[in-house]
Amino acid sequence: MVWGDYLTFEYGKPVADKDSVDGEVPVYGTNGQIGTSHLPALCKIPSFIIGRKGAYRGVHYSPVPFSVIDTAFYALPITDKVDLKWAYYKFLTYDISRMDSGSAIPSTDRYELYKIPVNLPDMAVQKRVVSILDSIDDKIKNNSRLNNNLEQQALALFRQYFMNFAPYGGVAPSDWTKVSLDDVCTRITDGSHYSPADSPESLYPMYSVKDMETYGFNPSSCKHISEEDFRKMQKGDCIPRLNDILVAKDGSYLKEIFICSEEKDEAILSSIAIFRPDPSIIMPEILLYLLKQPSVRKDVGDNYVSGSALPRIVLKDFKKYRFMLPPMDEQLKIGSILHAIRVQTKVNIDENQNLSSTRDALLPRLMSGELDISNLDL
Repeated sequence: MVWGDYLTFEYGKPVADKDSVDGEVPVYGTNGQIGTSHLPALCKIPSFIIGRKGAYRGVHYSPVPFSVIDTAFYALPITDKVDLKWAYYKFLTYDISRMDSGSAIPSTDRYELYKIPVNLPDMAVQKRVVSILDSIDDKIKNNSRLNNNLEQQALALFRQYFMNFAPYGGVAPSDWTKVSLDDVCTRITDGSHYSPADSPESLYPMYSVKDMETYGFNPSSCKHISEEDFRKMQKGDCIPRLNDILVAKDGSYLKEIFICSEEKDEAILSSIAIFRPDPSIIMPEILLYLLKQPSVRKDVGDNYVSGSALPRIVLKDFKKYRFMLPPMDEQLKIGSILHAIRVQTKVNIDENQNLSSTRDALLPRLMSGELDISNLDL
């Protein structure tokens, strides 16, 4: 049997308000959710989405009715023998991006999807497989939600304590001092601008802004460079060190920013700014949450950015940015809480990485029926 015996893949349609942030209907494109909509959902049931156009075409699942733009398909069942969540997990085992129609823009032909052979187990087995994989995915999502909540608490705590003083509308205590970023950092640099060839088999990762996520780098998306190129670039001190504040300075300046949580002696940063805090002057967490404040981001956009096509922070100017800083004993009062939040966040991130690895290892074996799950107590 083939997938065309069980599913139909429908074309998405343009969604007028797909960029809404407060709509009730999620809107999906080739690479996942791109926004929300206030309009009626195109797909009236929970189902999965397959990217139709682009170099990378992902597979995503929506647990609620949703809409899809015209760069993706959504799946509908034509028989009651298939669980759509099981089908979603099965499609994760395929390399959709290699199913190229041969057109100028990489794209997937839905009739190629229909021709994929599938050995469909009975519904009871499908649901047991889904239950196993969902339990892992749910834990990952819960950890991510917890981290987002912790992040919002940390931002609010910092803002309440620090941002009520000059130059933000109030008067700072007499023992606070006005300092610049240059005063509190032992090094401020913008990373290498050299772009060597990719060497996939190399042990030397090169991280760029596209590899930055909320709490760290995505190691699966970065390029690797040869040892020779690494040695050349190493001289520019573009290697992240423990407690460095790493900042996306191109395009969406200060959008992605985090503390380096480990030494990365064999990694190189490309166009990522490094702020190395002096621990005798400022706690790393204090500098981190200062740079994360919306008012600081706005100030950066208004005064420290050049370029129109690709706005970029001008570090030689931005390092002169001045702010009020309390003495270390005052920093510790709030910084110790921010540090505890950071530690818990890192625990959740590490757990999610382990869970993701476990899920990825189980996925093909569960979907092929290689693992016997008949005796599992679910």
